[in-house]
Amino acid sequence: MFTGLRHFRRVVTVARILARHDALFPFERLGVPKIVLGMLRLVLIAPRRREFRRMRPGERLTAAMTVLGPAFVKLGQALSVRPDLVGDELADDLTSLQDDLPAFDGSDARAAIAAELGRPVDDLFTSFDDTAIAAASIAQVHKAVTPDGDTVAIKVLRPGIEAAFARDLELARWAAYRFENLRPDLRRLRPVEAVNTIIRSVEIEMDLRFEAAAADELRENFDGDPTFSVPAVDWLRTGRRVMTTAWIDATPMNDLNADALGPDRETIVANFARAFFLQVFRDGFFHADLHPGNIFVDDDGVIHAVDFGIMGRLDRRTRQYLAEMLHGFLTGDYRRVADVHIRAGYVPADQSADEFAQAARSIAEPILGLPLSEISLARLLAQLFTVTEKFQMQAQPQLLLLQKTMLVAEGAGRQLYPDINMWELARPLIEDWMIENMGPEARMREAAEDMLATLERLPQLIADMEGSIGSAARNGLKIDPASLESFARGQRRGGSWRIWAFAAAAAVVAVANFD
Repeated sequence: MFTGLRHFRRVVTVARILARHDALFPFERLGVPKIVLGMLRLVLIAPRRREFRRMRPGERLTAAMTVLGPAFVKLGQALSVRPDLVGDELADDLTSLQDDLPAFDGSDARAAIAAELGRPVDDLFTSFDDTAIAAASIAQVHKAVTPDGDTVAIKVLRPGIEAAFARDLELARWAAYRFENLRPDLRRLRPVEAVNTIIRSVEIEMDLRFEAAAADELRENFDGDPTFSVPAVDWLRTGRRVMTTAWIDATPMNDLNADALGPDRETIVANFARAFFLQVFRDGFFHADLHPGNIFVDDDGVIHAVDFGIMGRLDRRTRQYLAEMLHGFLTGDYRRVADVHIRAGYVPADQSADEFAQAARSIAEPILGLPLSEISLARLLAQLFTVTEKFQMQAQPQLLLLQKTMLVAEGAGRQLYPDINMWELARPLIEDWMIENMGPEARMREAAEDMLATLERLPQLIADMEGSIGSAARNGLKIDPASLESFARGQRRGGSWRIWAFAAAAAVVAVANFD
């Protein structure tokens, strides 16, 4: 009961702020009549403010979420990668949400570091800059120097941030359940699962050991790469609320002077695109927040990534489907695109492959017909996800995150080099990956690995079989009538091999009994 009352009080506060920003329209989408919303404004004593009336709905909602605090900012950022839930226009507007906040006091940062690492800051560092160099909704970053003379970046969580997030994210989960109950027709979008994914992501983001581990893994994946680098983690000065990494002496991509770089800018963007597609296809582990502020370029043209709070993963099977799908678009094989979606289970098997192929062609041809510099993989995927709604495709959060990341990456690249064609950069990487991982040799290697895995499990399988046979010998062989009927149906369908399998099992039991 108390939980419900707490949610109700917070809902009233949220509704009042939304009303003042003229951002109650999400309730209209849930079927709440406008007259009811008008009455709600009166009850809440929350008239619409004049400055918001000329804004688009998404802009008004973005402004309201900024006022509502860090949890809602993160929620809005997460919803910006779910156009299937909120629509394309609203998703685009939510992309502009910034989690820049005023920095908290340096003395609080010192106290948090000392409490987490168990030693005073002056023992851990020979110098520590009390003024934060960057501050966001969850944490802020300070510059320091270790006793070994290494310059480092220290990320520190905001005081009390966990409790603030827990309150509002639990409210979001509660609201998602209500949404599913009110709109059963939209359950295929899995709003509860989407919110739970956001909550898990934020929980991970608020344990900086997980972010440090992500940075470490990405660094290992690019070990020895001369064009892409990740700062090393100082694990001795890292804990749940504090993360220390090597300092990057480089310039953010959004501060680079494209004209001053000259022809080097094309090389830099090409290396950036290569690094991204290697993350996606080779590793199945990618940086999912690749905006220009998180990408640095040093004087040698080496690209450095920072801020690993949001990462994406794609399993091997998903990468295979994705490669086939994109290659189908590249070659104009739209039936293959359709077959991949059905084979992967993204689209129900009862849907028409021919009609889906037609839909794929309808979205691809206008994009592929654009000048090379304007072809966008992210735009293609976004439109694909939009059209799949007509074919009852269930939401694929991992692909939606990839699509949004790709959109941001394309934007970052074109900001530096507008004529870059991410499509042409991606094509050879995708084709090479397909040859290596989906060709005849790869299939033979995969079959061998499966066989080896089966052989490794064989002793346990034999032990389990011996246990089952022993039990049957002691207690007799019992066959459930329903199982017998199921067996008979299988036999009628031509499964004669099942008869012999059954007979062999019966013979084994008989021998065991005889002995």
